[in-house]
Amino acid sequence: MILKKPKFWDFKKPNFLAYLLYPFSILVEIYNIISSFIPKKKFTEIKTMCVGNLYIGGTGKTPTTLFLYNFLKKMNINPVTAKKFYMNQIDEQKFLNDHSNFISCDNRKETIKKAIEMKFDTIIFDDGLQEKWIDYDIKFACFDSEKWIGNGHLIPSGPLREKINALKNYHGIFLKIVNEDSNLDYIYNKIRDINPKIEVFESNIEIKNISKFNIGKNYIMFSGIGNPDSFKNLLLKNRFKIIEEITFPDHYKYQDKDILEIIDKANFNNAEIITTEKDFKRIPENFKEKISFLEINMKIKDESKLVQFLKTKINEIN
Repeated sequence: MILKKPKFWDFKKPNFLAYLLYPFSILVEIYNIISSFIPKKKFTEIKTMCVGNLYIGGTGKTPTTLFLYNFLKKMNINPVTAKKFYMNQIDEQKFLNDHSNFISCDNRKETIKKAIEMKFDTIIFDDGLQEKWIDYDIKFACFDSEKWIGNGHLIPSGPLREKINALKNYHGIFLKIVNEDSNLDYIYNKIRDINPKIEVFESNIEIKNISKFNIGKNYIMFSGIGNPDSFKNLLLKNRFKIIEEITFPDHYKYQDKDILEIIDKANFNNAEIITTEKDFKRIPENFKEKISFLEINMKIKDESKLVQFLKTKINEIN
């Protein structure tokens, strides 16, 4: 059974349910502490980067990984994206495979070995910060400015895989700006208190194929992603008329009956159907002609700052 993310995870303060589950979060913290003592391995034959998160799901790891891949190519670097194989994350693996050189194996050690054999000089992992035995050369954490760290608790009491203090071990942050009214000053102050040296790169998402849509029509949106609010906000920002929002658990495997119900609703309301590219890859083939998906681009507020950061870090590795 696949469950949706609990709403109380995103409350600004923990509620009764969060405190009820807190003893289990202590076990997660003990596991994290033990993991920190695992001997680390540095790979000298290839540069290793990891794009991960502390907040579980919906922070934009996959588009950030792809953005870095394209960014490094412009810097005349030969990168490959990578992801540990998970049966329930085929959508993200297909997405990266469609848009980049991509490797996926059952474990990250084999993935790195394969990248070395294929003569890539840099590997960018989508997820993997919590695999502490790998001494990544560059570690990025992704955040959403609106969700930030939710109620601040570790799973299952809250949405965090690690405590926010783990940022002291990371090199950079990609902060997806949802709206300019987010508590950015508070977020920046919190980050600087933990790690004054960490670089923060503000980002946002743009729609590449906006011209394909008739904004004047009614739309039914559906998604099974970590942060469906980000998808809805992107549509509303671009003036889509959303008459109904349907959400499924993250990485949900769509069945015929799910899509048929959505199509029936769209026909009844004379509406178009729209979803994300990752969701589109999980839809049964026979329904794909009836559904549109967004192609997105990630943009960095200050690309020159990122260029300088990467050049400095790469020179340090060399």
